[in-house]
Amino acid sequence: MSLAPAAASEARRGGVGAFLRDQLRNIAPFLTLIFLLLFFGFSSPSFVTWDNLQNVLSQVSVTAMIATGLTFVILTAEIDLSVASVANATGIVLAFFTMQDSSVNIANVPLPGAIAIVLALLSCLALGGINAFGMTRIGIPSFIMTLAMLQIALGIAAMLVRGQIAYAVPQLITILGTKSVVPGLPWIVVVAALMLLVAHIVLTYTRFGRYVYMVGGNREAAEYSGVNVRAIVASVMIISAVCSGIAGMLGVAYFGSAQQNEFDTFLLDAISAVVVGGTSLFGGRGGIGNTIVGLFVLGVLNNGLDHVNIDSFLKILIRGLILLAALVINVYAERLRTTRSVTTLD
Repeated sequence: MSLAPAAASEARRGGVGAFLRDQLRNIAPFLTLIFLLLFFGFSSPSFVTWDNLQNVLSQVSVTAMIATGLTFVILTAEIDLSVASVANATGIVLAFFTMQDSSVNIANVPLPGAIAIVLALLSCLALGGINAFGMTRIGIPSFIMTLAMLQIALGIAAMLVRGQIAYAVPQLITILGTKSVVPGLPWIVVVAALMLLVAHIVLTYTRFGRYVYMVGGNREAAEYSGVNVRAIVASVMIISAVCSGIAGMLGVAYFGSAQQNEFDTFLLDAISAVVVGGTSLFGGRGGIGNTIVGLFVLGVLNNGLDHVNIDSFLKILIRGLILLAALVINVYAERLRTTRSVTTLD
């Protein structure tokens, strides 16, 4: 039975409207990125250069590594507040087991570079495992568990360096953190891109990725379907910690030092990248593609504000406002989706 022209037109309009509502959290970040590119491009000619693009990519690379693991966590409707502290602690563990200059007053344990890297990876793996155990076996909510881990990781970092600054890391980490594959393409950007690519493949094309979305979308339904929800949640917490640990190790080389509180700003940056990009705080919707858009939004914003000489304090305020806007869109999009689902059922 065919629809009348007016009815068909209304149906088409409803279809477009429904599509736009459903894709709101994906469309808004992309439009924001386009607006920022145009605004800063017209405001500062030096913004639209290949060298500046390299700067943006380098500046967001550490955040990208942390946000990669955090995307898994948020997709399961959990949160990890310890990512920056785990990154900091892992970088300091790496420096602690590396021979330092005699001027550095740290009673460390110098070991071969490969062993120092393995111990650093094991340390972030252990911290992620503690998060996973506390959440899945004891039943501590992720917010509280990772808040406690934030303090634990900060304590580990403080205990190892005791207010000092270490500079040396193994040669492999120095190469990956400071050198380039070819001129204009830093290794740290390549590593961040590979981590994002692998995470996208896992989330999109593997059974584990489907389970991550199922757990975030409807945990009870996932359990009834035979998904081991506790194992999935534990896995994403460990993935988050390992990604943060890798970011911490390369970040220490990139920044040129290992010290307390070096990664403090990266918690907000990583959460902002995931949320601003459009991944749902309620779980089950979004992914690495959204995180990449969010990373570019933050990278272009921070870099562009430097080019137009905005007051540094105003820069912080603008970033906060953009995060707030992303949260509002996130919640509003979820509300529209829920309303639409209820209407469809009715």
